[in-house]
Amino acid sequence: MPRGRLIVVSAPSGSGKTTIAKKILEKFPFIKFSVSATTRPKRNGEVDGKDYFFLTREEFEKKIQNGELLEWEEIYGNYYGTLKSVVETALKNGDVLLFDVDVNGAISIKRKFPDDAVLIFIKPPNMEVLKERLKRRGTENEEQLKKRIERVPMELEKSSYFDYIFVNDKLEDTVKAVLRAVFNEIEKWKAIQKHEY
Repeated sequence: MPRGRLIVVSAPSGSGKTTIAKKILEKFPFIKFSVSATTRPKRNGEVDGKDYFFLTREEFEKKIQNGELLEWEEIYGNYYGTLKSVVETALKNGDVLLFDVDVNGAISIKRKFPDDAVLIFIKPPNMEVLKERLKRRGTENEEQLKKRIERVPMELEKSSYFDYIFVNDKLEDTVKAVLRAVFNEIEKWKAIQKHEY
C-alpha cells in the first residue's frame, strides 16, 4: 500500500491557520484532520476528540513519559502535542493527514518525516493587524494576549523552515493560494505513488 502524506499548517495565533485548515478539509474531503492533544481549556463550541483531545496536565505528562507523543510543547502554560499512534496509522494506511500545529511542532514533524511532510506557514500582514485580530477573537485576557504577541518574532524567524509561506492579508485570496499549493502537493504525491507502485 502507498505511504501516506502529512500536510502541516502553522502560523502565529490569530493569523487564520485554523480557518484555512477547515477550508482545506472542506475542499479535499479525503484529507483527515490530525487531532492534537492539549491541556488548555475547551473553547466554546469545541468538541473533545474532534477539535482536540482535551487532557489533564497529569494525563499529558504521563503520555510524555510513555513516549506516546510525536512532538509536544508547552505554550502559554498549556501542553500541546501530536499522538504518535495517529500519525503512524495514517502513514501506514496511505492517508493524507492535515495538522494545525505551532511552528516548533511543525518543524519536529518535518524532522521525523522529511519525505512525508509538507509545511505551510501563514504569516500575518503585520503586527498591528495580528494584534487587532487577536483582540477581536476575544478568547484571551491581556496577559495571554501579551504572551502570544511576544512569541511572534520567533515564529516568523522559523518560517524559513517551511516549504510554503503565505501572507494572510485577505483571507479569501490566501485560502485560494493555499488550496492551490495543497492540490499541487497531492498531485505530486499521486505521481510518486504511480511510479513506485
